[in-house]
Amino acid sequence: MLIVLGVLVGLSTHMVVNCGDEDDPDICSAVIGFSPLRGSLIAFAYEGRGRIALRHGDWRRAIADFDEAIHLNPNRAPLYRDRALARRQNGDLALAIEDYDEAIAHDPKLAAPYHQRGLALAANGDLDRAILSYNTAVRLDPSDAQARLDRGLAFLARGQASDARIDFEAALALPAGKDVRTREMARAKLAELASGGPTRLAAPRR
Repeated sequence: MLIVLGVLVGLSTHMVVNCGDEDDPDICSAVIGFSPLRGSLIAFAYEGRGRIALRHGDWRRAIADFDEAIHLNPNRAPLYRDRALARRQNGDLALAIEDYDEAIAHDPKLAAPYHQRGLALAANGDLDRAILSYNTAVRLDPSDAQARLDRGLAFLARGQASDARIDFEAALALPAGKDVRTREMARAKLAELASGGPTRLAAPRR
């Protein structure tokens, strides 16, 4: 009997933690509604359903689920980062920046939240703080070509063409990964700087 109970609890825990891996929010909803596992563990089900909503562009649904997950498990850094992304996409830049601050406070050694906070700050017109945030992202992960490119775009928007050129050249010298647009954008901006043509700040990306 104890073995059977252990297996059932194990299966239930697995379903709670991994329901967001499926692309069916009803699975997470069923876990939330019927799982005997409550408290901070059920936060994973809200997180999973929030991630599904995020993938489908339902920003408000995602924010609501991440709100619940954070209420149940306020010390989990990825929850703040995911809610920040949903808030950014929903146009709530100030709230997104607050969430990135929380994500960083809970996990200050991860580069991505600094990079993403820089995007939110730049979109909100705060280029000085955006560059400071990008600086930390680049320091923590010098191989991130996208962070170099985005910092270069912020420098360019602030009129610092020489600093922007250094970052665009660095982005070209680093592996661009699967996103070839990083390399293409850096090359295009360098060409514009060389020709004296118009430049503009690109729309923020994740």
